[in-house]
Amino acid sequence: MSRSGRKLLVNPGAQAVDADALPPLLGPVRTGNAFEETVERLLGLVKLGLIAPGDRFPAERELAARLGISRLTLREAIRELTEAGYVESRRGRFGGTFVIYRPPAPSKAEVARLARENAATLTDALTFRMAVETGAAEALARSRARREGGREMLLARLEAVNSASPADYRRLDTLFHLCIAELTGSSLLSAACADARMRLNDLLNAIPVLQRNIQHTAGQHQEIVEAILAGDAAKARLAVTEHLAGTAALLRGFLG
Repeated sequence: MSRSGRKLLVNPGAQAVDADALPPLLGPVRTGNAFEETVERLLGLVKLGLIAPGDRFPAERELAARLGISRLTLREAIRELTEAGYVESRRGRFGGTFVIYRPPAPSKAEVARLARENAATLTDALTFRMAVETGAAEALARSRARREGGREMLLARLEAVNSASPADYRRLDTLFHLCIAELTGSSLLSAACADARMRLNDLLNAIPVLQRNIQHTAGQHQEIVEAILAGDAAKARLAVTEHLAGTAALLRGFLG
């Protein structure tokens, strides 16, 4: 059973997610707290939807090398996530570690609980996200080589999120926004954007995804991408600012 209480069928024949597609959370961990930070990184991959429900983690050898840890530490971290109900490990020809976690359905009670727990930090988290994501969009718009090199990926992420179902919208929206940071080529900026999203992840998952809101944000996503690809840094920053301001208003409305 997954943490949402529903049985999740994994795909035993699924290809492992390419580690190259997960750079924001796959830099070397600090050796002083290797186990704890590894758990945090892997949990981020799962909760942000960077590895979708039913998909398989990258190969153990590759994942350990990317994180700069021993395979023993990695296995201990995976065991922790398995016991907590986020992943499932399988042996055999099509074995590996599969994601079984699905975000819980939006709940008024959960919204109320999170509102109480995060009242003091919500504004800080929203300010942090605004700073790093507007900066990423501006930086990518200014870098002709990087924006042109990432054109196909950016357009693919745009198409995916703008055609997403409400059930898969949060995950694909995360991938869209992190793609912008990733394409800047700055690992620090990518990690900061992933961190900013994680700080708001539970809050975003607790509120319902409204079809009308998806339609509205689709136009904003389009404006962001058009500004970046046109090399208009000021317009890209403004487009992201307006988009994130809308998300902040929605969060405050549900949590207020």
